[in-house]
Amino acid sequence: MSMIFFACVVRVRDGLPLSASTDFYHTQDFLECRRRLKTLGLRLAQYPGRGSAEGRDFSIHFSSSGDVACMAICSRQCPAAMAFCFLETLWWEFTASYDTTCIGLASRPYAFLEFDSIIQKIKWHFNCVSSSQMKNSLEKIQEELEFQPPVALTVEDTDVANGMMNGHLPRHLEPAPNFRMEPVTALGILSLILNIMCAALNLIRGVHLAEHSLQGPRSRFFWLDQTSR
Repeated sequence: MSMIFFACVVRVRDGLPLSASTDFYHTQDFLECRRRLKTLGLRLAQYPGRGSAEGRDFSIHFSSSGDVACMAICSRQCPAAMAFCFLETLWWEFTASYDTTCIGLASRPYAFLEFDSIIQKIKWHFNCVSSSQMKNSLEKIQEELEFQPPVALTVEDTDVANGMMNGHLPRHLEPAPNFRMEPVTALGILSLILNIMCAALNLIRGVHLAEHSLQGPRSRFFWLDQTSR
């Protein structure tokens, strides 16, 4: 059974996604976890090293060094040592493929999308190879985790802290005034009719004035023409 579902590489200083696995799951819980992973990616500069955000069905793990961080969505059953061993392997492969200059100059999301093929190979390896075959690597990571435990977060923390990071401090929203429409009275109907009649009269007067102004010049031209003859 797969334990690692999604992985991506991001730039630490601004959270720019550099590459990601293209496989995608469409369950609501997974989509929500993807959204929270993106939010967490914007805050990685606050959490150097390793960290985990536990959810109900999925966990987000991240590991950063320098300006590159690797993140993954795993099942809750995935051992932390396996998740971080996967992320460390991914980090080494990515930094061996792209130098710091290329990473620093990247200006658009997923500028290194071709790295997806490497992500898929590493993900397949960790999902399909037995733990006994990775015993030495897992034991090494487990010792590191015991010596320096990863930062522990909850997926709900990502939304709260992201709002504060963007300057959106929690505030109480006042309810909008509740205006109730009153039924139209007979006086209101009469007032409406009178307004319509006044508007109609003003329109008729305007038409008559326009006709008069047009007829005036015509009569003068006719009189001049008669006198000239």
